[in-house]
Amino acid sequence: MDTDALKTVLLVRDLGSIAGAARALNVDASNVSRTLAGLERDLGLRLFQRSTRKLSLTEEGDRYLSRVAPLVEEMDAAREEVTSKGGRPRGTVRLTASVAFVQEGLMPVLPDFQDRFPEITVELFPSDSNLDLLAEGLDLAVRLAAAPKGDLISTKLLQTRYRVVAAPDYLDRAGRPSQPEDLAGLNCLRFALPGFRHSWRFRRQGSGLFTVEVSGKTVISNALALREAARLGMGPALLADWLIAKDLEDGRLVDLFPDFDCAAADFDTAAWILYPSRAYLPQKVRVMIDFLKDEFRRPAV
Repeated sequence: MDTDALKTVLLVRDLGSIAGAARALNVDASNVSRTLAGLERDLGLRLFQRSTRKLSLTEEGDRYLSRVAPLVEEMDAAREEVTSKGGRPRGTVRLTASVAFVQEGLMPVLPDFQDRFPEITVELFPSDSNLDLLAEGLDLAVRLAAAPKGDLISTKLLQTRYRVVAAPDYLDRAGRPSQPEDLAGLNCLRFALPGFRHSWRFRRQGSGLFTVEVSGKTVISNALALREAARLGMGPALLADWLIAKDLEDGRLVDLFPDFDCAAADFDTAAWILYPSRAYLPQKVRVMIDFLKDEFRRPAV
């Protein structure tokens, strides 16, 4: 049996359409259709029911592909084991994360990864949209959120905290707010994401949680640009700790409320590594996951 054909048909199953599989494989949809038809002909059964609007697995197709998928993954694992040069991981790892996290989180550690694993090529896809891993042919994603839901496997990379910060020259001009409620009258810098745009949340040990409605004339959809606006003294901003750690250390930004926990929608947020739910995880992907977890577990110096 042609394993490449099986992989193509499994991709059709996972993405729910011939067109989606064709985009992921960067081939014409007609090629995928021929592969599917050829496999059905060889098996003597119909794997999918087709209509003008919908593609759905038949009962026989569901049983067959569910049995075959682990075998295909095991064959890939066996091939990787015997072809890896000296047992060293090799190949290409395709990884996506937000533009800010790629620049501030991944780029500083990438040289060390390439030194340790010279036979692995890393393809980075910075995007502030949540790309579909299967549809885009991606191995990993780093997502900044509360505990993720869905079919992807997740592992926590680092816990994140948010701080309200401003530049010293802004505070010289406007004065430093003494409490979070003072933000309501200021020209705040707002992140163009749900939960960040209109209200910020605060809590303090021994007191309850409360929300401050914020407003401001500058709304930005990119965290790096939002940080730069804060650096330029344009107003207070709510930013993640990993993005502003150096600015706080160097005095370019000031933490306005160090005694408070700050958040937009959720206090319990983190950076998560996500990858497709499957039994076989290639060695090249495993070493990338382990490397990132080790790097972000290491205390800053």
